[in-house]
Amino acid sequence: MQFPKGFYWGGATAANQFEGAWNVDGRGASVDDHFTGGSYEKPREITIDIKPDVLYPNHDGIDFYHHYEEDIALFAEMGFNMFRMSISWSRIFPNGDDAQPNEAGLAFYDRVFDCCAKHGIEPLVTLSHYEMPYHLVEKYNGWASRELIGFFENYCATVFERYKDKVKFWLTFNEINCGTMDMGAMMETGLIQGFEGPASAIKTTPQQRYQALHHQFVAHGRVVKLAHEKYPQFKMGNMDCFILSYPGTCDPADVLANELEMNRMNWYCSDVQVRGAYPFYAKRFWAENDIELEMAPGDLEDIAAGKVDFYTFSYYMSGTVSTHADHEMTEGNMTFGGKNPYLESTDWGWQIDPMGLRIALNQIYARYQIPLMVVENGMGAYDEVEEDGSIHDPYRIAYLKSHIKAMGEAIADGVDLIAYTWWGPIDLVSAGTGEMRKRYGFIHVDKYDDGTGTYERRRKDSFFAYQKIIKSNGAEGLE
Repeated sequence: MQFPKGFYWGGATAANQFEGAWNVDGRGASVDDHFTGGSYEKPREITIDIKPDVLYPNHDGIDFYHHYEEDIALFAEMGFNMFRMSISWSRIFPNGDDAQPNEAGLAFYDRVFDCCAKHGIEPLVTLSHYEMPYHLVEKYNGWASRELIGFFENYCATVFERYKDKVKFWLTFNEINCGTMDMGAMMETGLIQGFEGPASAIKTTPQQRYQALHHQFVAHGRVVKLAHEKYPQFKMGNMDCFILSYPGTCDPADVLANELEMNRMNWYCSDVQVRGAYPFYAKRFWAENDIELEMAPGDLEDIAAGKVDFYTFSYYMSGTVSTHADHEMTEGNMTFGGKNPYLESTDWGWQIDPMGLRIALNQIYARYQIPLMVVENGMGAYDEVEEDGSIHDPYRIAYLKSHIKAMGEAIADGVDLIAYTWWGPIDLVSAGTGEMRKRYGFIHVDKYDDGTGTYERRRKDSFFAYQKIIKSNGAEGLE
Protein backbone atom coordinates (compact mmCIF):
# COMPACT_ATOMS: atom_id res chain seq x y z
CA MET A 1 0.00 0.00 0.00
CA GLN A 2 1.60 3.24 -1.12
CA PHE A 3 0.54 6.73 -0.07
CA PRO A 4 1.48 9.56 -2.47
CA LYS A 5 4.76 11.37 -2.04
CA GLY A 6 4.15 14.57 -0.07
CA PHE A 7 1.04 13.18 1.64
CA TYR A 8 0.05 15.24 4.67
CA TRP A 9 -0.12 13.38 7.99
CA GLY A 10 -1.26 15.11 11.14
CA GLY A 11 -3.97 15.82 13.66
CA ALA A 12 -6.94 18.13 14.09
CA THR A 13 -8.16 20.31 16.96
CA ALA A 14 -10.55 23.19 17.65
CA ALA A 15 -9.67 26.33 19.61
CA ASN A 16 -12.76 26.19 21.82
CA GLN A 17 -12.09 22.60 22.90
CA PHE A 18 -8.42 22.80 23.80
CA GLU A 19 -7.04 26.34 23.82
CA GLY A 20 -8.36 27.48 27.21
CA ALA A 21 -7.42 31.00 28.40
CA TRP A 22 -11.01 31.98 27.62
CA ASN A 23 -10.78 35.50 29.07
CA VAL A 24 -7.04 36.11 28.77
CA ASP A 25 -5.32 38.86 26.75
CA GLY A 26 -8.52 40.55 25.62
CA ARG A 27 -10.40 37.51 24.35
CA GLY A 28 -14.19 37.79 24.48
CA ALA A 29 -16.64 35.05 25.46
CA SER A 30 -17.62 32.67 22.66
CA VAL A 31 -20.73 30.52 22.35
CA ASP A 32 -18.94 27.50 23.78
CA ASP A 33 -17.92 29.42 26.89
CA HIS A 34 -21.61 29.36 27.88
CA PHE A 35 -21.79 25.53 27.74
CA THR A 36 -21.50 23.70 31.05
CA GLY A 37 -19.89 20.32 31.51
CA GLY A 38 -21.94 17.22 30.80
CA SER A 39 -21.69 13.51 30.13
CA TYR A 40 -23.04 10.72 27.95
CA GLU A 41 -25.93 10.39 30.41
CA LYS A 42 -26.48 14.08 31.26
CA PRO A 43 -26.57 16.67 28.44
CA ARG A 44 -24.56 19.89 28.61
CA GLU A 45 -26.53 23.01 29.49
CA ILE A 46 -26.40 26.52 28.09
CA THR A 47 -26.46 29.47 30.47
CA ILE A 48 -27.04 33.08 29.44
CA ASP A 49 -24.73 34.38 32.15
CA ILE A 50 -21.43 32.80 33.22
CA LYS A 51 -22.13 31.47 36.72
CA PRO A 52 -19.22 31.45 39.19
CA ASP A 53 -20.22 28.16 40.83
CA VAL A 54 -20.66 26.19 37.57
CA LEU A 55 -17.98 24.28 35.63
CA TYR A 56 -17.49 25.37 32.02
CA PRO A 57 -14.84 22.95 30.69
CA ASN A 58 -14.08 24.98 27.56
CA HIS A 59 -12.84 27.86 29.71
CA ASP A 60 -9.65 25.94 30.45
CA GLY A 61 -9.68 23.24 27.76
CA ILE A 62 -6.26 21.64 28.05
CA ASP A 63 -4.54 25.04 28.18
CA PHE A 64 -2.90 24.86 24.76
CA TYR A 65 -2.62 28.65 25.06
CA HIS A 66 0.23 28.17 27.53
CA HIS A 67 1.45 24.74 26.32
CA TYR A 68 1.51 25.26 22.55
CA GLU A 69 5.29 24.93 22.22
CA GLU A 70 5.31 21.63 24.11
CA ASP A 71 2.32 20.30 22.19
CA ILE A 72 3.58 21.24 18.74
CA ALA A 73 6.95 19.68 19.61
CA LEU A 74 5.12 16.44 20.48
CA PHE A 75 3.24 16.60 17.17
CA ALA A 76 6.57 17.01 15.38
CA GLU A 77 7.96 14.04 17.30
CA MET A 78 5.13 11.94 15.90
CA GLY A 79 6.09 13.16 12.44
CA PHE A 80 3.26 15.57 11.64
CA ASN A 81 3.70 17.68 8.54
CA MET A 82 0.20 19.18 8.91
CA PHE A 83 -1.71 20.51 11.93
CA ARG A 84 -5.37 21.37 11.55
CA MET A 85 -6.41 24.02 14.06
CA SER A 86 -8.92 26.82 14.29
CA ILE A 87 -8.64 30.50 15.10
CA SER A 88 -10.93 31.69 17.87
CA TRP A 89 -12.98 34.50 16.29
CA SER A 90 -13.54 36.05 19.74
CA ARG A 91 -9.78 36.14 20.38
CA ILE A 92 -9.41 38.40 17.31
CA PHE A 93 -12.67 40.37 17.61
CA PRO A 94 -13.91 39.95 21.20
CA ASN A 95 -17.47 40.99 20.36
CA GLY A 96 -17.46 40.04 16.69
CA ASP A 97 -18.57 43.49 15.54
CA ASP A 98 -15.63 45.47 16.95
CA ALA A 99 -14.11 48.25 14.88
CA GLN A 100 -10.55 47.10 15.54
CA PRO A 101 -9.00 43.65 16.14
CA ASN A 102 -7.37 42.55 19.38
CA GLU A 103 -3.61 42.72 18.82
CA ALA A 104 -2.83 40.29 21.65
CA GLY A 105 -4.99 37.65 19.98
CA LEU A 106 -3.35 38.17 16.61
CA ALA A 107 0.08 37.94 18.22
CA PHE A 108 -0.78 34.61 19.85
CA TYR A 109 -1.46 32.95 16.49
CA ASP A 110 1.72 34.50 15.09
CA ARG A 111 3.59 32.57 17.78
CA VAL A 112 1.68 29.36 17.05
CA PHE A 113 2.29 29.53 13.30
CA ASP A 114 5.96 30.40 13.83
CA CYS A 115 6.28 27.37 16.10
CA CYS A 116 4.69 25.16 13.42
CA ALA A 117 7.11 26.52 10.83
CA LYS A 118 10.07 25.79 13.11
CA HIS A 119 9.02 22.13 13.14
CA GLY A 120 8.18 21.91 9.43
CA ILE A 121 4.43 21.62 10.04
CA GLU A 122 1.92 23.11 7.60
CA PRO A 123 -1.07 24.74 9.35
CA LEU A 124 -4.55 23.94 8.04
CA VAL A 125 -6.70 26.67 9.58
CA THR A 126 -10.45 26.61 10.17
CA LEU A 127 -11.88 30.11 10.41
CA SER A 128 -15.06 29.16 12.29
CA HIS A 129 -15.12 25.92 14.25
CA TYR A 130 -18.30 25.66 16.33
CA GLU A 131 -17.89 29.03 17.97
CA MET A 132 -18.52 32.70 17.48
CA PRO A 133 -18.37 35.68 19.83
CA TYR A 134 -21.33 35.32 22.20
CA HIS A 135 -22.19 38.99 21.67
CA LEU A 136 -23.25 38.06 18.11
CA VAL A 137 -25.77 35.65 19.60
CA GLU A 138 -27.11 38.19 22.10
CA LYS A 139 -27.49 41.03 19.60
CA TYR A 140 -28.10 39.30 16.26
CA ASN A 141 -29.13 35.67 17.02
CA GLY A 142 -26.07 34.42 15.22
CA TRP A 143 -26.30 33.55 11.55
CA ALA A 144 -30.04 34.24 11.56
CA SER A 145 -28.94 37.79 10.76
CA ARG A 146 -27.48 38.89 7.42
CA GLU A 147 -25.30 41.31 9.37
CA LEU A 148 -22.99 38.44 10.31
CA ILE A 149 -21.89 38.18 6.69
CA GLY A 150 -20.06 41.49 6.94
CA PHE A 151 -18.63 40.76 10.38
CA PHE A 152 -17.27 37.41 9.16
CA GLU A 153 -15.79 39.03 6.04
CA ASN A 154 -14.00 41.60 8.19
CA TYR A 155 -12.63 38.92 10.52
CA CYS A 156 -11.39 36.80 7.60
CA ALA A 157 -9.84 39.78 5.80
CA THR A 158 -7.98 40.65 8.99
CA VAL A 159 -6.45 37.21 9.55
CA PHE A 160 -5.77 36.66 5.84
CA GLU A 161 -3.66 39.81 5.70
CA ARG A 162 -1.93 39.07 9.00
CA TYR A 163 -1.00 35.46 8.22
CA LYS A 164 -0.67 35.60 4.42
CA ASP A 165 2.94 34.41 4.62
CA LYS A 166 2.34 31.78 7.32
CA VAL A 167 -0.84 29.92 6.30
CA LYS A 168 -1.63 28.43 2.90
CA PHE A 169 -4.60 26.12 3.55
CA TRP A 170 -7.87 27.57 4.89
CA LEU A 171 -11.33 26.17 5.68
CA THR A 172 -14.27 28.53 6.18
CA PHE A 173 -16.79 26.66 8.40
CA ASN A 174 -16.34 23.41 10.31
CA GLU A 175 -18.95 20.71 9.59
CA ILE A 176 -21.23 23.33 8.05
CA ASN A 177 -23.83 20.69 7.18
CA CYS A 178 -24.47 20.09 10.89
CA GLY A 179 -26.37 23.36 10.67
CA THR A 180 -29.18 21.38 9.05
CA MET A 181 -29.97 19.84 12.49
CA ASP A 182 -31.08 21.32 15.81
CA MET A 183 -27.89 20.42 17.71
CA GLY A 184 -25.68 21.52 14.87
CA ALA A 185 -27.59 24.77 14.33
CA MET A 186 -26.89 25.62 17.95
CA MET A 187 -23.14 25.05 17.61
CA GLU A 188 -22.57 25.97 13.97
CA THR A 189 -24.94 28.93 13.47
CA GLY A 190 -25.51 30.19 17.03
CA LEU A 191 -29.33 30.08 16.94
CA ILE A 192 -29.63 30.24 20.75
CA GLN A 193 -30.57 33.85 21.45
CA GLY A 194 -32.16 34.04 24.92
CA PHE A 195 -32.03 30.26 25.44
CA GLU A 196 -31.08 28.72 28.75
CA GLY A 197 -31.29 25.04 29.63
CA PRO A 198 -30.21 21.61 28.33
CA ALA A 199 -28.53 21.86 24.95
CA SER A 200 -30.52 18.80 23.86
CA ALA A 201 -33.74 20.83 24.27
CA ILE A 202 -32.81 23.29 21.50
CA LYS A 203 -35.54 23.39 18.83
CA THR A 204 -35.38 25.32 15.58
CA THR A 205 -37.42 25.21 12.39
CA PRO A 206 -36.10 24.18 8.97
CA GLN A 207 -36.78 27.76 7.85
CA GLN A 208 -34.49 29.14 10.57
CA ARG A 209 -31.74 26.61 9.95
CA TYR A 210 -31.61 26.87 6.18
CA GLN A 211 -31.87 30.66 6.19
CA ALA A 212 -28.88 30.78 8.53
CA LEU A 213 -27.02 28.38 6.23
CA HIS A 214 -27.81 30.64 3.26
CA HIS A 215 -26.12 33.53 5.04
CA GLN A 216 -23.10 31.32 5.70
CA PHE A 217 -22.97 30.28 2.03
CA VAL A 218 -22.93 33.94 0.97
CA ALA A 219 -20.21 34.74 3.51
CA HIS A 220 -18.21 31.70 2.39
CA GLY A 221 -18.47 32.79 -1.24
CA ARG A 222 -17.32 36.32 -0.53
CA VAL A 223 -14.39 35.11 1.58
CA VAL A 224 -13.26 32.56 -1.02
CA LYS A 225 -13.49 35.22 -3.72
CA LEU A 226 -11.37 37.58 -1.62
CA ALA A 227 -8.77 34.90 -1.06
CA HIS A 228 -8.58 33.88 -4.71
CA GLU A 229 -8.30 37.46 -5.95
CA LYS A 230 -5.93 38.93 -3.35
CA TYR A 231 -3.95 35.91 -2.14
CA PRO A 232 -3.35 33.54 -5.07
CA GLN A 233 -1.07 31.43 -2.87
CA PHE A 234 -4.05 30.42 -0.69
CA LYS A 235 -5.93 27.16 -1.12
CA MET A 236 -9.53 27.37 0.11
CA GLY A 237 -11.61 24.40 1.27
CA ASN A 238 -14.97 23.50 2.73
CA MET A 239 -15.54 21.10 5.63
CA ASP A 240 -18.45 18.66 5.99
CA CYS A 241 -19.47 16.09 8.55
CA PHE A 242 -19.83 13.03 6.33
CA ILE A 243 -22.29 10.54 7.81
CA LEU A 244 -22.33 7.69 5.33
CA SER A 245 -25.61 5.80 5.44
CA TYR A 246 -26.89 2.59 3.92
CA PRO A 247 -30.46 1.47 3.19
CA GLY A 248 -31.71 -0.44 6.24
CA THR A 249 -33.14 -3.16 3.98
CA CYS A 250 -33.38 -3.86 0.24
CA ASP A 251 -36.94 -2.49 0.30
CA PRO A 252 -36.98 0.13 -2.50
CA ALA A 253 -38.62 2.53 -0.05
CA ASP A 254 -35.52 2.26 2.14
CA VAL A 255 -33.22 2.77 -0.84
CA LEU A 256 -35.05 5.97 -1.79
CA ALA A 257 -35.20 7.17 1.83
CA ASN A 258 -31.45 6.68 2.13
CA GLU A 259 -30.78 8.58 -1.09
CA LEU A 260 -32.85 11.51 0.16
CA GLU A 261 -31.04 11.43 3.51
CA MET A 262 -27.65 11.41 1.78
CA ASN A 263 -28.76 14.46 -0.23
CA ARG A 264 -29.90 16.29 2.91
CA MET A 265 -27.05 15.35 5.21
CA ASN A 266 -24.00 14.90 3.00
CA TRP A 267 -24.48 16.60 -0.35
CA TYR A 268 -26.62 19.75 0.13
CA CYS A 269 -23.87 21.94 1.61
CA SER A 270 -20.94 20.58 -0.37
CA ASP A 271 -22.87 20.81 -3.65
CA VAL A 272 -23.19 24.54 -2.93
CA GLN A 273 -19.58 25.05 -1.85
CA VAL A 274 -17.90 22.83 -4.46
CA ARG A 275 -20.18 23.50 -7.45
CA GLY A 276 -21.15 27.08 -6.60
CA ALA A 277 -24.92 26.68 -6.81
CA TYR A 278 -27.86 25.14 -4.99
CA PRO A 279 -28.41 21.55 -6.18
CA PHE A 280 -31.28 20.43 -8.40
CA TYR A 281 -33.09 18.66 -5.54
CA ALA A 282 -33.11 21.75 -3.29
CA LYS A 283 -36.36 23.27 -4.58
CA ARG A 284 -38.45 20.20 -3.82
CA PHE A 285 -36.76 19.83 -0.44
CA TRP A 286 -37.52 23.47 0.40
CA ALA A 287 -41.15 23.12 -0.69
CA GLU A 288 -41.71 19.95 1.35
CA ASN A 289 -40.20 21.53 4.47
CA ASP A 290 -41.86 24.98 4.27
CA ILE A 291 -38.56 26.72 3.55
CA GLU A 292 -38.65 30.05 1.71
CA LEU A 293 -35.18 31.51 1.57
CA GLU A 294 -34.83 35.27 1.65
CA MET A 295 -32.16 36.17 -0.87
CA ALA A 296 -30.70 39.59 -1.59
CA PRO A 297 -29.61 40.66 -5.07
CA GLY A 298 -26.16 39.26 -5.73
CA ASP A 299 -26.40 36.36 -3.27
CA LEU A 300 -26.31 33.66 -5.94
CA GLU A 301 -23.38 35.38 -7.64
CA ASP A 302 -21.53 35.43 -4.31
CA ILE A 303 -22.26 31.74 -3.85
CA ALA A 304 -21.02 31.00 -7.39
CA ALA A 305 -17.72 32.69 -6.54
CA GLY A 306 -17.19 30.35 -3.59
CA LYS A 307 -16.06 27.20 -5.40
CA VAL A 308 -13.42 25.55 -3.25
CA ASP A 309 -10.02 24.24 -4.29
CA PHE A 310 -10.23 21.07 -2.21
CA TYR A 311 -12.88 19.17 -0.23
CA THR A 312 -12.43 18.17 3.41
CA PHE A 313 -14.61 16.15 5.74
CA SER A 314 -14.90 14.37 9.05
CA TYR A 315 -15.59 10.64 9.12
CA TYR A 316 -16.24 8.75 12.33
CA MET A 317 -18.99 6.24 11.69
CA SER A 318 -21.88 5.20 9.45
CA GLY A 319 -25.57 4.53 9.93
CA THR A 320 -28.57 3.07 8.20
CA VAL A 321 -31.87 4.57 7.02
CA SER A 322 -35.16 2.71 7.03
CA THR A 323 -38.86 3.38 6.61
CA HIS A 324 -39.68 0.46 8.90
CA ALA A 325 -40.91 1.32 12.39
CA ASP A 326 -39.03 -1.54 14.09
CA HIS A 327 -35.62 -0.33 12.86
CA GLU A 328 -33.23 -0.02 15.83
CA MET A 329 -31.43 3.31 16.29
CA THR A 330 -27.98 4.28 17.53
CA GLU A 331 -25.97 7.47 18.13
CA GLY A 332 -23.24 9.24 16.23
CA ASN A 333 -21.51 12.55 15.58
CA MET A 334 -24.31 15.08 16.23
CA THR A 335 -26.76 12.56 14.79
CA PHE A 336 -28.95 9.55 15.41
CA GLY A 337 -28.95 6.80 12.80
CA GLY A 338 -30.11 3.28 12.22
CA LYS A 339 -28.17 0.45 13.79
CA ASN A 340 -26.12 -1.79 11.52
CA PRO A 341 -25.92 -5.42 12.79
CA TYR A 342 -22.63 -5.95 10.94
CA LEU A 343 -20.72 -3.27 12.83
CA GLU A 344 -19.29 -2.85 16.33
CA SER A 345 -19.72 0.40 18.27
CA THR A 346 -17.64 2.59 20.58
CA ASP A 347 -18.59 3.13 24.23
CA TRP A 348 -20.58 6.16 23.06
CA GLY A 349 -22.60 4.20 20.48
CA TRP A 350 -20.74 5.33 17.34
CA GLN A 351 -20.59 2.49 14.82
CA ILE A 352 -17.08 1.64 13.62
CA ASP A 353 -16.99 1.24 9.85
CA PRO A 354 -13.55 1.58 8.20
CA MET A 355 -14.79 0.14 4.89
CA GLY A 356 -17.34 2.94 4.91
CA LEU A 357 -14.46 5.43 4.70
CA ARG A 358 -13.31 3.85 1.44
CA ILE A 359 -16.90 3.97 0.16
CA ALA A 360 -17.27 7.62 1.22
CA LEU A 361 -14.00 8.64 -0.43
CA ASN A 362 -15.05 6.99 -3.68
CA GLN A 363 -18.49 8.60 -3.62
CA ILE A 364 -17.13 12.07 -2.86
CA TYR A 365 -14.37 11.93 -5.46
CA ALA A 366 -16.69 10.56 -8.14
CA ARG A 367 -19.02 13.49 -7.51
CA TYR A 368 -16.51 16.35 -7.35
CA GLN A 369 -13.13 15.33 -8.85
CA ILE A 370 -11.07 17.69 -6.69
CA PRO A 371 -8.40 16.84 -4.06
CA LEU A 372 -9.77 15.42 -0.80
CA MET A 373 -8.64 15.58 2.82
CA VAL A 374 -9.89 13.49 5.72
CA VAL A 375 -9.53 16.16 8.40
CA GLU A 376 -11.30 14.42 11.30
CA ASN A 377 -11.34 10.72 12.10
CA GLY A 378 -11.02 9.07 15.47
CA MET A 379 -12.74 7.41 18.40
CA GLY A 380 -13.57 8.55 21.89
CA ALA A 381 -12.67 5.94 24.51
CA TYR A 382 -11.97 5.44 28.21
CA ASP A 383 -8.23 5.32 28.87
CA GLU A 384 -6.49 4.03 31.99
CA VAL A 385 -3.15 5.32 33.23
CA GLU A 386 -1.04 2.45 34.59
CA GLU A 387 1.01 2.73 37.77
CA ASP A 388 4.15 3.37 35.74
CA GLY A 389 2.40 6.16 33.80
CA SER A 390 1.97 4.17 30.59
CA ILE A 391 -1.32 4.14 28.67
CA HIS A 392 -2.15 1.08 26.60
CA ASP A 393 -4.83 1.81 23.99
CA PRO A 394 -4.94 -1.10 21.51
CA TYR A 395 -8.55 -0.18 20.61
CA ARG A 396 -7.43 3.22 19.33
CA ILE A 397 -4.53 1.70 17.41
CA ALA A 398 -6.87 -0.82 15.78
CA TYR A 399 -9.27 1.96 14.76
CA LEU A 400 -6.40 4.06 13.39
CA LYS A 401 -4.87 1.26 11.34
CA SER A 402 -8.14 0.02 9.89
CA HIS A 403 -9.12 3.48 8.67
CA ILE A 404 -5.68 4.22 7.22
CA LYS A 405 -5.85 0.91 5.35
CA ALA A 406 -9.24 1.97 3.97
CA MET A 407 -7.71 5.25 2.78
CA GLY A 408 -4.92 3.33 1.08
CA GLU A 409 -7.50 1.23 -0.75
CA ALA A 410 -9.33 4.39 -1.86
CA ILE A 411 -6.07 5.85 -3.18
CA ALA A 412 -5.51 2.60 -5.09
CA ASP A 413 -9.04 3.01 -6.44
CA GLY A 414 -7.90 6.31 -7.97
CA VAL A 415 -9.10 8.81 -5.35
CA ASP A 416 -6.96 11.97 -5.09
CA LEU A 417 -6.56 11.95 -1.31
CA ILE A 418 -3.85 14.34 -0.10
CA ALA A 419 -4.14 14.56 3.70
CA TYR A 420 -5.23 12.81 6.90
CA THR A 421 -5.54 14.58 10.25
CA TRP A 422 -6.71 12.45 13.18
CA TRP A 423 -9.27 14.14 15.41
CA GLY A 424 -7.86 15.06 18.77
CA PRO A 425 -4.20 13.97 18.52
CA ILE A 426 -4.08 15.27 22.09
CA ASP A 427 -6.95 14.80 24.58
CA LEU A 428 -9.42 17.68 24.58
CA VAL A 429 -12.94 18.58 25.71
CA SER A 430 -15.68 16.67 23.86
CA ALA A 431 -17.87 19.06 21.88
CA GLY A 432 -21.00 16.96 22.27
CA THR A 433 -20.81 15.95 25.92
CA GLY A 434 -18.28 18.33 27.50
CA GLU A 435 -16.32 15.39 28.91
CA MET A 436 -12.59 14.82 29.28
CA ARG A 437 -13.01 11.09 29.93
CA LYS A 438 -14.10 10.65 26.30
CA ARG A 439 -10.52 10.66 25.11
CA TYR A 440 -9.35 10.75 21.49
CA GLY A 441 -5.69 11.60 21.82
CA PHE A 442 -2.38 9.90 21.16
CA ILE A 443 -1.23 12.22 23.95
CA HIS A 444 -2.88 11.95 27.36
CA VAL A 445 -3.58 15.16 29.29
CA ASP A 446 -3.92 15.06 33.06
CA LYS A 447 -7.28 16.88 33.13
CA TYR A 448 -10.58 15.48 34.42
CA ASP A 449 -14.31 16.05 34.26
CA ASP A 450 -14.38 17.82 37.63
CA GLY A 451 -11.91 20.42 36.35
CA THR A 452 -8.93 19.08 38.30
CA GLY A 453 -5.59 18.00 36.85
CA THR A 454 -1.98 19.02 36.37
CA TYR A 455 -2.16 19.29 32.56
CA GLU A 456 0.85 16.95 32.33
CA ARG A 457 1.23 15.39 28.87
CA ARG A 458 1.96 11.65 28.42
CA ARG A 459 2.53 9.61 25.26
CA LYS A 460 0.10 6.70 24.81
CA ASP A 461 0.99 3.51 22.92
CA SER A 462 -0.93 4.93 19.95
CA PHE A 463 1.55 7.82 19.81
CA PHE A 464 4.29 5.41 18.75
CA ALA A 465 1.98 3.45 16.44
CA TYR A 466 1.07 6.59 14.49
CA GLN A 467 4.71 7.70 14.53
CA LYS A 468 5.74 4.47 12.76
CA ILE A 469 2.99 4.80 10.15
CA ILE A 470 3.93 8.41 9.37
CA LYS A 471 7.67 7.68 9.19
CA SER A 472 7.06 5.08 6.45
CA ASN A 473 4.38 7.20 4.70
CA GLY A 474 1.85 4.46 5.37
CA ALA A 475 4.01 1.62 4.07
CA GLU A 476 4.67 0.10 7.51
CA GLY A 477 2.93 -0.24 10.85
CA LEU A 478 -0.48 -1.28 9.53
CA GLU A 479 -0.10 -5.00 10.16
